[in-house]
Amino acid sequence: MSSTTAHVTQLWRHPVKSMAGEQLETATVGRRGVLGDRLWALHDVERDTTISARRLPAVLRFAARYVSAPGRDAGPGQAPAVIVTAPDGTEHHSDDPGIHAALSSRLDRDVRLVPLPDDPRAHRLPWRERLGTLTPGALARDLGIAPDEKMPKISDMNARALATLARNATPPGSFVDLCPVHLISEASTATIADAIGDDHVDPRRFRPNIVIAGTASGLPEAEWPEATIDLGNVRLHVVMKTVRCVVPSREHIDLPLDKRLTRAVASRADRYLGVYADVVLAGEIRVGNVLTVTPPRPPNRLQRLAGTGRTLALDGANRAVELLRRP
Repeated sequence: MSSTTAHVTQLWRHPVKSMAGEQLETATVGRRGVLGDRLWALHDVERDTTISARRLPAVLRFAARYVSAPGRDAGPGQAPAVIVTAPDGTEHHSDDPGIHAALSSRLDRDVRLVPLPDDPRAHRLPWRERLGTLTPGALARDLGIAPDEKMPKISDMNARALATLARNATPPGSFVDLCPVHLISEASTATIADAIGDDHVDPRRFRPNIVIAGTASGLPEAEWPEATIDLGNVRLHVVMKTVRCVVPSREHIDLPLDKRLTRAVASRADRYLGVYADVVLAGEIRVGNVLTVTPPRPPNRLQRLAGTGRTLALDGANRAVELLRRP
């Protein structure tokens, strides 16, 4: 499917995971995603794991920007200096040895601002975290699921995503949640705005890299998994829909707490909004670039059988999780 109306309206990179980021007119995209995206994160000293806004939402009220534009060598082991802005406007430079104490004091948690390391093993969750992260209770808490609500269908997630959630704080070699690039359409955010009775929901709440306008109404990205997307001279492969936790409803740097969002995403979009994608061809994307979506080839008979078996198995796991959640 090619569209002459679907186009890029916003581009974002987030220098520090879970903090407000920088809006761009042009984004350089490599296999690891937008150049400079999430090259820093906060490390929880006590839990020995990477912090996300799911567990420490106060991080969303901070912002980060690079001191100077990242060079093309920016990546693991090569993270350019950043400036972190606290909610009161105080700025902290990543080269300042006092930044760790300053952030720890403001967040009431012993944290360290750390650059993306070279060693992928640094992302492995400690065993105690692995045992606790994927329990039904922990998943329900992270996703903002009330006792009378169902969990999302994990059959909508791919095998790599499930493995990442089980073994790693973030994918090895990255501080992103699951995939290098995250897209969302203005149609989807408009659908959620309609559900809560508002005129607009700011896409920043969903922390995308790319915001798209000019698509069909509703939830157009829900039809994109396994599709190929071309924009600028970049080609992406859509891996899966983005499962949503409570983060979009939290207070952000200049966006208030809005608990209606979690329920609206659950009721209108089955807790999925936007899509994750891998980079097939690197290049540059500019605001205004037209989007082309090429659907995947229809599966053959063996692929259909394998897909049916996988769905049945994962739907069975969903039912087991629901049983474990019952009091």
